[in-house]
Amino acid sequence: MAKTLLQLRQDILAFRDARNWAQFHKVKDLMLSLALEATEVLELAQWQSDAEMENFCAHAENREKLGDECADVLAYLLLLTDRAGIDLEEAFTAKLARNAAKYPIEQCHGRREKYTRFQQE
Repeated sequence: MAKTLLQLRQDILAFRDARNWAQFHKVKDLMLSLALEATEVLELAQWQSDAEMENFCAHAENREKLGDECADVLAYLLLLTDRAGIDLEEAFTAKLARNAAKYPIEQCHGRREKYTRFQQE
C-alpha cells in the first residue's frame, strides 16, 4: 500500500527528530539542501544524450540510483514545507489549478510555449 504525502512527512520528521537534527534545519539551509540534491539528479544526466538516458532508465541499478536522488529531493522538500508551514498537498492543488487556467487545453495541447504566448493569441 502506497504511503500518503502526510505519512511520508511524518516518516522524515521522525527520522530527523530521532537524530536531533531539527536544530540544523533552518529554512535557508533546507532550501540550499533541496537545490543541491536536485543537482545530484541532474548529474546523472550530465553529458548523456536523450537515448543514453532512456537506456540508463532501462536498468534496475540505474533506476535505483535515480530513485535515491529523487528520494533525497523529496525528503528535503517535505522538511522545507514542514518548517515553512506550507501544506504541500494544498499548495500543489492550488498551483495545478492556476496552471490549468494559464494553459487551457484548447490553446496549448501539444505545444510547449510559455503561457504568456497563449495570452497574445
